[in-house]
Amino acid sequence: MPTLAWNQIDTVLLDMDGTLLDLHFDNHFWLEYLPQCYAKHHGQSFEWAMAELEPLFEENAGKLTWYCLDYWSAQLGLSIAALKRDIAHLIALRPDADTFLSAIQAAGKRVALITNAHRDSLSLKLERIELAPYFDRMISSHDYGFPKEDQQFWFALQQDFGFDPARTLFIDDSLSVLRSAQRYGIAHLLAVRNPDSRQGPRDTAEFEAVDDYRELLPSQETVATSHS
Repeated sequence: MPTLAWNQIDTVLLDMDGTLLDLHFDNHFWLEYLPQCYAKHHGQSFEWAMAELEPLFEENAGKLTWYCLDYWSAQLGLSIAALKRDIAHLIALRPDADTFLSAIQAAGKRVALITNAHRDSLSLKLERIELAPYFDRMISSHDYGFPKEDQQFWFALQQDFGFDPARTLFIDDSLSVLRSAQRYGIAHLLAVRNPDSRQGPRDTAEFEAVDDYRELLPSQETVATSHS
């Protein structure tokens, strides 16, 4: 496990899906439930639906449209927000994520949720999991018009939230997003080893990764120093 220099970190930026929340909900929705509903809507097979959807998924990967429920509703002729609500019982917090959030809040860090999730998706998840009290700000990349993969997101975040990249920790399960943050100059970066609880651990390439949030907790000395 990585050892964090908490005395060198003032701001903590956290992704939501796959980082604080189990990615199983999203993977199940996009790869199983949505294709099933799309197939049923057209009176076709699951295989037909996947053959139709996969090129669209590939075309929009890493773009803001990939995360936009309005875009997919218009493209597919289905209410994506309503379909997500159908399986909202699968939305779950990752183990000890709330313990970690409580600890960094107690340590006096500025904490922001930064997610590519559409505001409607964010709202649905906040109905199921009480995350808002842990954060100074909850920011969707749709607020800025650029996904986190784009450098313009980070410039917009800097203007809006104001943070020192050299004294900022960012945790995300997307390697492309972490590389974007690295290009912007964020000094402390962590990937997530196992974003989907139903799948095994994955290779996080050049990034150190979190396996267990309890291992990252700031020490009592850090908390005392931040309040002195």
